[in-house]
Amino acid sequence: MLKQVADGVWVRQSEWVWSNAVVVRGEDGLVLVDPGIDGADLDQLADDVERLGVPVVAGFSTHPHWDHLLWHSRFGDVPRYATPGCAQVAGEARERARAMAEQSAPGIPLELIGLLTPLPEDGGALPGEIIEHEAHAVGHAALLLADRGVLIAGDMLSDVLIPLLDPRRPGQVDAYRTALDRLDAAARQVDVLIPGHGAVAEGRGIPARLAADRAYIDALRLGEDPVDARLEQDWLAGPHRANRERA
Repeated sequence: MLKQVADGVWVRQSEWVWSNAVVVRGEDGLVLVDPGIDGADLDQLADDVERLGVPVVAGFSTHPHWDHLLWHSRFGDVPRYATPGCAQVAGEARERARAMAEQSAPGIPLELIGLLTPLPEDGGALPGEIIEHEAHAVGHAALLLADRGVLIAGDMLSDVLIPLLDPRRPGQVDAYRTALDRLDAAARQVDVLIPGHGAVAEGRGIPARLAADRAYIDALRLGEDPVDARLEQDWLAGPHRANRERA
């Protein structure tokens, strides 16, 4: 079910890699950020949204990985925004995203995956400020809702996922450090941090997330083994090994 974490901001977490769908109330209606993951999640999210009694006016995808490109017809035929870079990559990789979604998350409306609109300069129906960076994926963006004290961080600052470098682009360690600097400046303005995967952080838990990601990235840069509790999850051994090779 939706959990309200701030004024006009709700989160619904899926069992699939602890993925967070975020609902934000804007001036004209609701904005859905990274809704998902499987068909049952999307149906239940649609039920939750209907109970709010406010129309959906837009969607927003933080980055072009398949699990952040999902939609359901019950949300309506509204603009689904992303940064221009994200929208371009999502369009080019749409068939691959559909195949990955079909394999990993049953019941998803495959025909609606990745239909994104480049975000206009005025932000369209999105409230808050877009913070774009190049870590993890092309055109990755966070959404800062300074008036609500909330930062929606996409696939950054998770308590369950280590930083994951983009395998297709060089210089990801430096890109990640730059991204963390930008997110740090935004995080100083908020009381609530919503990652794409994992628990919502509040108060002192927010700088702790930044510190954990900085320590991991710095260890990669120095060729050292990071001391990171997230690596106690066996399934992250492969992604961590890949990160070391890319770094």
